[in-house]
Amino acid sequence: MSRFRIDAIFAAQDKVDRHLLPNGCSQRSSGRKSIRPGEGPVQYFSDTPDGAWAEFLRHEGITDESELVNVRRALWAIEVPDNLALVSPRLAPPMLSGGIETYEVCQKEARRLRARGAKVLRVPSAALLPGGARGWKVEGGLQQGPSRDGIVLAVFGPRPDIVGWAAAFPGRPRSDLLPFVRPL
Repeated sequence: MSRFRIDAIFAAQDKVDRHLLPNGCSQRSSGRKSIRPGEGPVQYFSDTPDGAWAEFLRHEGITDESELVNVRRALWAIEVPDNLALVSPRLAPPMLSGGIETYEVCQKEARRLRARGAKVLRVPSAALLPGGARGWKVEGGLQQGPSRDGIVLAVFGPRPDIVGWAAAFPGRPRSDLLPFVRPL
């Protein structure tokens, strides 16, 4: 395990009728985020709002702008403590960004790391294509920021030390994000 200073605000999205951070073990499983009884809770934080939205779009299979009209989700800005011990899985990049066929291998690796004491995993975003975590800047008007790869933190267990702010309630992703989402 290595200590890594995080001076960042991360992002998460969820249904508008749920609170930000689950604090019990009753969290439901979905896809790559399979949780066995007694393993929860686990929360996923993306290093950009686009990454959080991309996770939702990928999971729901949304690929067309017309499908965004009825999306109503909460987007949270998350202050992540700067003293987290981050652990990275020992899997090949194609496995970490793969589709449904890679879920079992990823879940097995996460369980192995948790058994060794890992509380936070740092992984590349499976939902964003390479370079898709680009952001925006103002330079003679609004311009796309530099391309970079997205990061996701998987945080295990109750975390009363994590603070979040509702950034959009309800909100929906921008349609220009769709080309940067890796489909399942």
